[in-house]
Amino acid sequence: MIVPMGERVVAACDGASKGNPGPAGWAWVVSDAAEAPDRWAAGPLGRTTNNVAELTALERLLVATDPGVPLEVRMDSQYAMKAVTAWLPGWKRNGWRTSAGKPVANQDLVVRIDELLEGRSVEFRYVPAHQVDGDPLNDFADRAASQAASAQEPAGSALGSPEPPPSSGAPTSSGSKRGPARRATGGSSSRTLKAKFPGRCVCGRAYAAGETIAKNAQGWGHPECRTADV
Repeated sequence: MIVPMGERVVAACDGASKGNPGPAGWAWVVSDAAEAPDRWAAGPLGRTTNNVAELTALERLLVATDPGVPLEVRMDSQYAMKAVTAWLPGWKRNGWRTSAGKPVANQDLVVRIDELLEGRSVEFRYVPAHQVDGDPLNDFADRAASQAASAQEPAGSALGSPEPPPSSGAPTSSGSKRGPARRATGGSSSRTLKAKFPGRCVCGRAYAAGETIAKNAQGWGHPECRTADV
């Protein structure tokens, strides 16, 4: 499925292996205009390594996004990122062998990713994993990949799957880049939450941690902006 997102796509992808090698899974997530998770997919890989899972996640993301639209990919895998940016040109020059003369590991996936990157604008951004105040898109992809590895079943927004369960201490992924973490305890609206982290509403004004926010058409922000034309 091709997922067009307008002028620019911001996405994240990740892989997981329970044992490395062990039961593995991949996942990608594409954000909305407010950089909150919008569309996602995840799937099982049987028994394999974490590196294979991470490269597969990137390959599936590239297939699922419009090659004519600039793409920002957020990843916590330095191996996968360096493999397709820093190391790949040298591997190609050396006939898909490393500087030590050994065959490139996971060559089939690296070659496929190289083909998918040809002629398109892709910016890779490294984000640290498992940070309390980390990147919500990366956290979402991490949780989805982990769930796919454990369950060995496909999941995703196109399948109507629920959001993967949160991990302990992980950043929220259901709001803006600094989104909400829990429902308000005293509010009358089920769509009104307390922001755990500060953020910025789609109207351009900031909101503080602990402030009441609500889901807008373009992300999370002030409750009064829910019906505003912004």
